[in-house]
Amino acid sequence: MIWSWNKLSAAKWEDAWSERIAGNPNASITIIKGGKTIRITVYCDREEDALTLKEYFGGTVREIKTRDWVAAQNREERAPLKIRDALVITEQSSPEKLAALRKQFPARHILSVPAEMAFGTGDHATTSTCLRFICDAAKSRRGTAWNMTDIGCGTAVLALAALKLGAEHATAFDFDPMAIEVARHNMERNDVTGKELDLFVGDVFEWTPSESQKGDLVVANLFSTILQKAFPHIIAAMKKDAVLVISGILASQWEVSLAAAVRHGLAVSRAVKRGIGASANGGYSL
Repeated sequence: MIWSWNKLSAAKWEDAWSERIAGNPNASITIIKGGKTIRITVYCDREEDALTLKEYFGGTVREIKTRDWVAAQNREERAPLKIRDALVITEQSSPEKLAALRKQFPARHILSVPAEMAFGTGDHATTSTCLRFICDAAKSRRGTAWNMTDIGCGTAVLALAALKLGAEHATAFDFDPMAIEVARHNMERNDVTGKELDLFVGDVFEWTPSESQKGDLVVANLFSTILQKAFPHIIAAMKKDAVLVISGILASQWEVSLAAAVRHGLAVSRAVKRGIGASANGGYSL
């Protein structure tokens, strides 16, 4: 027996939902006729999983009496995601397959981030762009002590990557309790302890970072409307001479987001645009 969770959302949030379900083979987004609304669907083997999604995000749950959709179960495994010459991110979790990847990529760090019901695995353009920036930042800091702070962490893949690449400590939080639950599983999968990663549910607008939570590298992969209002809070998390990486900005929202950053004393050192058209996502280092 299969269950599905379904939710309607405004089309303007398509990129946000794409980011959230990236890497999940049992999830889909459908544009409703007229183009103003999308339907997000996640298929679940257990009713409890579908009801958990409903509890967090609203929507509806229904029973599916056929396994015609089961092509997802017979899908080919996703190829490992290679980032620079430093990281490999895989959905594999078995010790044997992870050992084979370590043998195949002896010079790279292996991160196991299986596809969950939501929250991304590094595949989406906004996340992969952040990962590339993190690799570059880690390379420039090689041999020095540095910390990383991830605001809106989702699976915590970015914080986990920073730790594997040399960060002494990372702080990561998300407004969504379900995301933090998934992130804790990923900590266990990748042998990261609570001493290394300070992970918690938090609201960027209510959070006041302690000294230990401030980063030499701060990453915020957030909706641009949130970013524009959150810059004062994000800047408070930056140590002196810190680098800020932001991502998730639609191309059509870049100019207003840039203006908000500049008003708060930030300057662009590098900008990367991924995708095409007005719905393109960008990752920006400020």
